[in-house]
Amino acid sequence: MKTKVYIDGQSGTTGLQIYDRIGAREDLELLRIDEDKRHDTAERRKFLNAADIVFLCLPDEGAREAVSLIDNDRVRVIDASTAHRTQDDWTYGFPELSGEQRQAIAGSRRVANPGCHATGLISVTAPLIRLGILPRDYPLTCFSLTGYSGGGKKMIAEYEEADRDEALSSPGIYGLNLKHKHIPEMTKVTGLTHAPVFLPVVDDYYKGMASTISLQNRLLKDQIPADKICAALQEYYQGQTFVSVRDFEDVPSKIYANTLAGTNRLEIIVCGNEEQTTVTALFDNLGKGASGAAVQNMNIMLGLPEDTGLL
Repeated sequence: MKTKVYIDGQSGTTGLQIYDRIGAREDLELLRIDEDKRHDTAERRKFLNAADIVFLCLPDEGAREAVSLIDNDRVRVIDASTAHRTQDDWTYGFPELSGEQRQAIAGSRRVANPGCHATGLISVTAPLIRLGILPRDYPLTCFSLTGYSGGGKKMIAEYEEADRDEALSSPGIYGLNLKHKHIPEMTKVTGLTHAPVFLPVVDDYYKGMASTISLQNRLLKDQIPADKICAALQEYYQGQTFVSVRDFEDVPSKIYANTLAGTNRLEIIVCGNEEQTTVTALFDNLGKGASGAAVQNMNIMLGLPEDTGLL
């Protein structure tokens, strides 16, 4: 029997990307609500309760409303919004954090899909804290470069207009109040005792992300140098399907943020020397940073190989 899947918010960027990744799969039956009824509460309730797996690709309030409409105990939910990422009764959907995290996702009925920028920071910071290399009270800073697709349909339209604002041809630093919506999950999931100083940057390309933390090695345990940090991260992520760490000797002269666009891969690149280190997570903001991660979590929840339907 095929697994019934419903995407609530199927016309948004993330919803469309999820559909692209699972639409042709023969093991799934996609439930499709009529376009003119996608805001009809009674019709949504029917679809939400008829599915085995529900993806929520909605604004936060819409996601909370959708969850309140589900009264069928067998329905399992993957929420791509920010609404539930810091709630203790939801499982955070980053399976590479640990074997226990992957098992928790496999058995969960409620999984909160990570934010794109959060995926980058958490992937390079959480292991260093868990390994005891990075103190929990470290004054962490991060900048994260993203393609404009991360801003959704409105931003995509702005960037792709023929007579667009010339300013869009250059990088745009935003989140200048230092209260970006992904910071709460970054802080909680990593175990940092203080929120990181985080600045996102959007640039004139469609998709791809490079999130970088900068470290002063003298403030780390044993003043560990960059090459040893790289080795520690390689051991931490050894055997993972989608997350890998590049050899320290193989560091490129430049890192291009769209290198892994179109994949669900995340590559960590460690640069630096005895005194200072940068650690960059390179991935697709629409892949491992959103829809690809959601499909990966679904595969784990269904007991399937986690790379089913993913590159």
